[in-house]
Amino acid sequence: MRVLVLGGTTEARQLYAALEQCVDRFKVTVSLAGATRAPVLPRLDVRIGGFGGVDGLHAWLVAHHVEAVIDATHPFAVQMSNHAVAACAQAHVKLLRVQRPGWTPVAGDRWTRVRDMQAAADALGSTPRRVLLTVGRKDLLPFHHAGPHDWLLRCVDAPDPTLLPAGTRLLLARGPFDEAGEEALLRRERIDVIVTKNSGGTATQAKLAAARRLGLGVIMVERPPVAQAKTVADATAAMMWLESLSE
Repeated sequence: MRVLVLGGTTEARQLYAALEQCVDRFKVTVSLAGATRAPVLPRLDVRIGGFGGVDGLHAWLVAHHVEAVIDATHPFAVQMSNHAVAACAQAHVKLLRVQRPGWTPVAGDRWTRVRDMQAAADALGSTPRRVLLTVGRKDLLPFHHAGPHDWLLRCVDAPDPTLLPAGTRLLLARGPFDEAGEEALLRRERIDVIVTKNSGGTATQAKLAAARRLGLGVIMVERPPVAQAKTVADATAAMMWLESLSE
């Protein structure tokens, strides 16, 4: 069975590991957006870069005789997920989305839940605060005029310097992170508030537990709406779906 995996997440990497053991049953191509400069590559066929919208993806599916697509992209990669729904419908290709559950607040959390990055910037207010930004390197423009805050941006790859709010300090790091390390970072940098996306999963969840322990606020950008598709929560369920198609 010819399978296209739209990857890049922890769940995608877990799926790659399972598919590497099934090369006699599945001919897999992994597609990565190319947003990360040094991605962890599987021992499978890999393509990097966009398809050229819905029409480009549809044409690729038809040309490569793809029978199933697994969308294991980031919960905030809405455009790619929407394109996958439309292209698979046009090409009559089975589609499954792997989407881990979002985080939910628990007792002791001090969350402000907002709809987008502009709302997150507005929620910081005008009083100077020491802010840990963990929103990635492409969503920084709303923070340029968010007030005279002290910014610490943590991301995997360095962003375009012109996107950074004035005076931003940069911390390049790749998860997973542990709670002790996150608490030490928050204390050392005297952070007042964290701004983050509701990505879900365990790789970057420790900062939320550390913030809870220290009584810090968290501005949580909720997930944007996405086109409906059959969805499972993890790589194990995705493999079960693939296996059911190949029987």
